[in-house]
This record gives sequence, structure tokens and C-alpha cells, in this order.
Amino acid sequence: MDSLGFHRPRNVDWRRAAALLYGDWGTSKAYVIGLAFFFAGYASLPIIIAVCLLTALVGYNYVVVCRHFPEGGGVYSAARPQSRNLAAIGALLLVANFIVTAALSCNAAMAYFGVPPGVMLLATTAGIAGVGLLNWFGPKHTGSLAVSLAIPTVIVVVAIIAMSAPHLTTAHLQPPKADFRTNWLTFVGIILALSGVEAIANLTGVMKLDPGASPERPSVAVTARRAILPVAIEVVAGTILLGWAMLSLGPELAPDPQTQRDYMIRFLGTQYATLTFGPTIGILFGSLVGVVIGLLLLSAVNTAIGAQIGLIYLLARDGEMPRPFRRLNRHGVPYWPWVLATLMPVVTVLIVGADIEVLAGLYAIGVVGAIAVNLGSCTVNLSLPLQWYERAVMGVTTLVLAAVELTIAKTNNDALFFAICVLGSGMALRSFAQRKAGLRTVTLSREIAEQVAPAEVPETPIELKPGQTIMVALRGVTPVLKFALEEARLRQGRLYILYVKELAVTLLGSPAAPERPRWQNDPEAARIMSHALALGQQYGVQVFPLYTTSEDPASTILDLAATMGVDILMLGAAQRSRLLQLLKGDVVTRVARGLPENIQLVIHS
Repeated sequence: MDSLGFHRPRNVDWRRAAALLYGDWGTSKAYVIGLAFFFAGYASLPIIIAVCLLTALVGYNYVVVCRHFPEGGGVYSAARPQSRNLAAIGALLLVANFIVTAALSCNAAMAYFGVPPGVMLLATTAGIAGVGLLNWFGPKHTGSLAVSLAIPTVIVVVAIIAMSAPHLTTAHLQPPKADFRTNWLTFVGIILALSGVEAIANLTGVMKLDPGASPERPSVAVTARRAILPVAIEVVAGTILLGWAMLSLGPELAPDPQTQRDYMIRFLGTQYATLTFGPTIGILFGSLVGVVIGLLLLSAVNTAIGAQIGLIYLLARDGEMPRPFRRLNRHGVPYWPWVLATLMPVVTVLIVGADIEVLAGLYAIGVVGAIAVNLGSCTVNLSLPLQWYERAVMGVTTLVLAAVELTIAKTNNDALFFAICVLGSGMALRSFAQRKAGLRTVTLSREIAEQVAPAEVPETPIELKPGQTIMVALRGVTPVLKFALEEARLRQGRLYILYVKELAVTLLGSPAAPERPRWQNDPEAARIMSHALALGQQYGVQVFPLYTTSEDPASTILDLAATMGVDILMLGAAQRSRLLQLLKGDVVTRVARGLPENIQLVIHS
């Protein structure tokens, strides 16, 4: 709940949440099976199954996490009650994961599109930059986009499995290597299917509430479970069956581990469609698979960049990053987080190259570390009402992930160096931000900390008097303000001046003490409110300024109009280009559709 007493819109149902999860989780099979064949050849099926089992185990743990963190259960929110330092480290590891996810997904997308190796580096960097530029406008419909891309992906995966079913065989399978170390290192090298669960945990704050739940006592356990379980089943079953289909191709039809590992699903689609319907259909179906999977991978790039923007902004809003990181552009997107989220994946690709094997080596250290911090924090948090078996499973999962993280740090110097760079830079920025804010690190006993903790300041409600009330939503000093003042004077009513600062970013979790939004701290809002208050004195009208930030201005306007019990709501006509209306939607139209009948709507142009 924000400072005005209303809640963030919970408009993400389980289907949309599942689609967003699938956009990250579901893309992992696009390169996991190819890398498994690259590392272990015909002995890779047990390793693929082991990776899928770990994925299922992590998915189960995050069903539990989402049940206990209905306002956002990502690593930052889960670890913060234990330690702010630990929460910051977990969040920075997640930032490292998002950087590599964007780079890896875009590189894989270009491979599925059939981009030649000679221009792969240019195409990958251009793709990341293009998706980053779109995020300047803060697109609001990534969930709908994810749904539209997830459905054809599931269809082509099921089609490949169906065509391969008559050809599945164990004739070519080989036993894994005898020594545990070799198998363990191969297992660690292809763990690329985990980061989606962090994304879904962070979305619990905007998920639709379960039946019987309320904003005061939120619960999203049913919604989260419905979103996670179907995707987990598809990812596990689909990856294992596609891996078996890959290993059922004999040596004469087998993929080249070096060249075709990066687009293995497209290769399987071509081969099995050829075996079933002939070479012409095989080539056409393979091309279709490449386009469908490639577009889903680009959607994963968009999800990673958007999540990174939200996470960095959340850290800045909670005092963990410099204050300038909270500055928003005219579309409500945090400017510096947007710059970092776009540039860091591009710089990573330029430094390490557009090679899936190399990028995959950088990937796991971030996501495995973040998930280990999240689950470990929940395991030792005795205030969480976990069942004994849930806590035991979570603890075992944490130990396995910690072993994976230590293995990566020991065997992959590039991944360790990358993680140190991200953590070092992030912690340095955090220290700088805290010193600029005048904070110092001190150690106090719990008793003293409880004595000096500031008490909550009670809200001061606005006392309404009889008479009609008018609310006008402003984006600038426009003619609608003068019109609203004249109407308020004629009706001898009160006038609420509402300024909604659009925040076109998904907040990943909820900090323990979010900063209260104040119009005095926003130069544009301060100019508008000061002018309105001055005009109110001239007109003899009582003016009440209302200010808030919101990811969904239309829903916020509707909520406030109903909460304040206004009689008339006034809006200025939208003056927006067709491109921006496509990306962001029309607030006036959405308000008109959702406004209660007892509130009159006046649109002034």
C-alpha cells in the first residue's frame, strides 16, 4: 500500500504470469539440449534429466516462497529481513543474471533466425540495443506479448515430440562417464533453466488475489501455483523428450555438436519433419520453428531488460543506489537504470563475444547465487510459518545450489571475474549512495535498536464538508485546470488536484519501508501544484493536492476517484502520437470504461 492508502493494481492473472515465466523458463530448452550434446554427446540424457529434476525442485520451492511473500518474494525481499547486506548481494547477483540472460537469449535468437557467424556479434548487439530502446517508452503489454509467443512455441515443441515419437530409441544411448567429477562439471555447465522462478516470485505483488483474500490480508498461493506448475511440467517433460529425440538420431543424422548446438530445436524440427513428410516440408517446418523460438528468445531479452530496470530502481528507491537512479524520463521509465540495463548486456557481448558456450559459463553464477540466497534466507527465517518438510526441502536445495555456485567459482575463472565485477561495482555504488545520504554503518543491540526505531506517523485523513467535490487529473498546467476551478467555484465544492507520476517499470518486490512520494520533491509536480494552489486562493476554492507514483495511471485514477468519493472527474484530452498509444495505451479511454456510474466524467480538450 502506498502513502495515499490504495494498493498497486493486481492485474496479472495466473495465465499471464505463466506466460511471463515461460518466456524465460521455456526458452532454456532452446540451448540446454544442444550444450548437453556438445559436452557429453550420446551420454547426455542422464545429465539432462538431472538438470530437469533440479529445475522441478527449485520450482516447488518457489511455490512455497510465493505463498509466504504475496507482496514480492524475490531474493531482495526474502533476504532483507535477515540482512540488508545479504539482500544487496543477492540483488546484485540477480542483476548479473539478467545481464547474461539478455545477452545469451539474444545470441540464441540470432542463431535460430539463421544469422551467419560472421555477423553474429553485430546482430546480437544490435538486437539487445533495439529491445533496450523499446524499453525507453516503458511498454506495458509484455504479458500479452509473452502469451502470444508462448502458445506457438508450445505447439511447435509438441509437434516435434509427436513426429519424433515413432523414432525414439535407446539404441544410441551411452552410459555417463564413470567418474563423478566429470559428470558433476557437465551438470554444472548446463544449468540454464532457473532464473524464471525469480521473475515469477517478484511478480506476486501484482498477481490477482486468491478467492477470499483481501488487500489487507493478501494471498496469491493459488495464483502462483497455477502459474508455476504447468510451466514446470512443460519445461521438464519437454526438455527430457526433446533431449531423447536428439539422441535417437543415429550417427548418420546426428547434429554437429559444434555448429548446430546453438539452434538444436530448429535442427530437430527439420530432421523429424523430413523423416515424416519429406525434405520440402522439413525445410519449411524448420524455418517456422526458427522464427517462433527466435521471437520467444527476443521476448526473454525484453523481460530481462525490464526486470533489470525494475530491480535497480527498487534498490535506488530503498536507498541502496544513488538518488539519481530514481529519476524518471517523460514516459515514467527510470533513466539511469534503463541506460545500465541496455548497455551492460551489450558491453558483455562485446567483451566475451557472441558465443553461447562462453555466455552460458557466465550465466549460472548469478542466478544460482541469487536463488541460493533467497532459499537460504527463507530456510533460516523462523518467522515464516513453513512446514517442517518444506523447510527441509528448501535447506537441501540451498546446499545443492551452494555446491554448484562454489564449483563454478572454482572452475570458471571468467564467471568468477564477471561476478566480482558486478558485485564490486554494485557495492561501491551502494556505499557511495549511503554516504551521500549521510548514513553510517553502526552495530547496535536489538534492545537499543527497538528503542531508537522511529514510530510510524499516523495518516491524517482529509475532513470532507458537504458539497460536490471535483477531481482533476493533470499532466501539466493546461486549460482543464482553469475549467475545473471555475466549476468548483460555481458548485461551491472542493477540488482535488491529482498528479500521477507514471512509473513504467515493474517493481521487483517491496522494500520494507518505501519512500513516501511527495509532490514537493518532483520539480514538474511542484510547479503544477504551486500554480494550482495559488489559483485556488484567487478563485476562493479549497484545493487539495494529491500526488502518487503508479505503474498503471488509469487504475490509480479510478481507485482514487472512488476512494475520495468525488462527484465529477475531469481529464484533459490525450495528445499522443500513434506509436505511444500503441506502446502505452490511452488512459482516458481506460478511465471512461472503468468509471462507476455515480461519478460524472468530463473530458476537456
